This record gives sequence, structure tokens and C-alpha cells, in this order.
Amino acid sequence: MSLRINDTAPDFEAETTQGKIHFHEWIGDKWAILFSHPKDFTPVCTTELGYMARIEPEFTKRGAKLIGLSADPVDRHAAWSHDIEETQGASVKYPMIADAGLEVAKLYNMLPADEVAADGRTAVNNATVRSVFVIGPDKKVKLTLTYPMSVGRNFDEILRVLDALQLNAKHTVATPVNWKPGDDVIIPTSVSDEQAKAKYPGGFTTLKPYLRTVKQPG
Repeated sequence: MSLRINDTAPDFEAETTQGKIHFHEWIGDKWAILFSHPKDFTPVCTTELGYMARIEPEFTKRGAKLIGLSADPVDRHAAWSHDIEETQGASVKYPMIADAGLEVAKLYNMLPADEVAADGRTAVNNATVRSVFVIGPDKKVKLTLTYPMSVGRNFDEILRVLDALQLNAKHTVATPVNWKPGDDVIIPTSVSDEQAKAKYPGGFTTLKPYLRTVKQPG
């Protein structure tokens, strides 16, 4: 069954480039970004891992931890990291999960449960292992995205989504299309006008009874 938003992210133990982890324990009280790759030494993924290495401090500032996954063993991850640093100019400091047996890929429904892991699998065999999962401190899935192998992921968008999710968690607001931090936000329909007036004494704009906007809180 597919993972849906608000499902509990499956827990697992796995070897990583930083030793064995217990996933839920590793997340702790942080947010987590789990992003996967079909094989090591693939060109698009090389650029993605390098970019995430460069912007990792932005996630850290937001109380979020990065963890990659690739359908290869740890020793190949270590060798690949040298290529990433050489070509992308950034050293990967976040852990990379070794998933040569495809256990985590199948647990997260990125591959069919009956798929067999074997030597000789190519990135094409694992093409759907190109997903991003944003997981909250409550261990619930907040966002899922899956990209084709030919399209590099926009991790600036993941940062934007994280900002929006954290704003909602703190202030119970929604964000409109193409929202950026600092833009006006939407008051959810679960909040009555009376509640909104008490919460936003500076006022808000009513475009329709169901569409009310207000300056971003905080």
C-alpha cells in the first residue's frame, strides 16, 4: 500500500555511511528529509547529492536532518562521495543509507514488495527509487514526491515546503500558490471569523467567506 500524508513513516534499522541507525531514533525530535536514489555513480543524482551537501546548513537552521538512500552498499557510497565532492564542490556530511537488498525501498513502496535484489540491477531497474519524504518530529509523513530519472529535483522547493509545514505546525495557517516566506497566508476554514478576529487583531482580508488572507504570523 502506498504511503500517504499523515501515515507513520515506516521505522527500520539500516547500515549507513555513518554506521547503523534506527530510523525513528535517528530522527529524534527533529524533522527529517529522506531522499532516495536508484544507484550510485548516476549523473543526475550526483548533482542532487552535491547540492544538498551545499544547502544542508539551511535545513539544520530549520531543525531538519538530511538522510540519503541509494540501492547500493556502503563501500560504493563512500567511493561515490569522492566523485560528488570533486565534481560538485561540496562534501557530503549527512548519512547515506545502504539499501543493496532494497529493503527500505520496498518498505517505503518505492518498489514492489516482491522485487528481487540481485547483482546486476541497473538504475533503470530501480527507476522509481527517486522519492523525497518529508517526515515530522511526530514521525508522520508530511510530503512525498517522486521524480523521473531524467529530471533533477528542486531541493529549494523542499526548503520552501518545510518552511510552510513548520509555519502551519506553529500557527495553524495555510499557504497559497507559490507562497514564499514573508508572503501573506490563508486562514483555514476550520477557524471561524470570531476566532480569526481574536487571533489577528490587526485584521485580515476576506475575499470570499472561505478565502481569508492575513499577514504571515511571527
